[in-house]
Amino acid sequence: MKRHQYGRTPTGPGEYREVTAELARPKEAATLIVVRAGPKPTLLMGKRAASHRFMPNKFVFPGGRLDLIDQRLQVPGDLSRPVMERLRKATRKTVNDRKLRGLALAAIRETFEETGLIVGRPASRTVTTTHPVWRDYLAHGAEPPLEHMDFIARAITPAYRTRRFDTRFFMIHDQFIYNDPEQISDASGELNELHWLTLNEARRLDLPAVTRWAIDLVEQRIQLSPAEQLKQTAPFVRFIKGQEISINL
Repeated sequence: MKRHQYGRTPTGPGEYREVTAELARPKEAATLIVVRAGPKPTLLMGKRAASHRFMPNKFVFPGGRLDLIDQRLQVPGDLSRPVMERLRKATRKTVNDRKLRGLALAAIRETFEETGLIVGRPASRTVTTTHPVWRDYLAHGAEPPLEHMDFIARAITPAYRTRRFDTRFFMIHDQFIYNDPEQISDASGELNELHWLTLNEARRLDLPAVTRWAIDLVEQRIQLSPAEQLKQTAPFVRFIKGQEISINL
């Protein structure tokens, strides 16, 4: 294991520190980094609402907590073998493959819910559900492109926060944007000021340190072919006795 410093703009040891915070178990969560190709690749980002207790007014990628429906939804396809193998590493015994697959689906669902962007491909068969967000997603004739989702990083919120998340960062390319990428909207109100931003434009915004770190990882990864990207390791950052520790998954 090694000490790690997030991104090009290092975080201070007390970023977002809550002095009275009691130890809370982190909740499983996922975020999705959608990359549009071009001379200057762009990423979809939005500003968290001021009312949020967790990182208010910060620009982030769409994402959120794992729901039970994400683990139960029966959609075709599966994550690629190298991605699933990375996801399995450094997990508790209670975290099974269904939950890991569900995290990738949660990233797609949250992206649709927060931005209106459909990350998908034409559906190969009919899937039904009573869950309102997934029902709306599936009504567009799309299905999640699980085989093409990359898992690029994992980070756990420090123990001095009352709201903590064990977040997996997924990445997908724009050939799997199913609807018009310009027709994005702050659908749920959780993310505002949605924009496609170049990496340098994103770095000039008010970002959490972990988001800056993720942008650096994206910049490195997109230098490779999509097939090679799926085979790369994913850094896992967490805090042990107040120190940032990183391992590669």
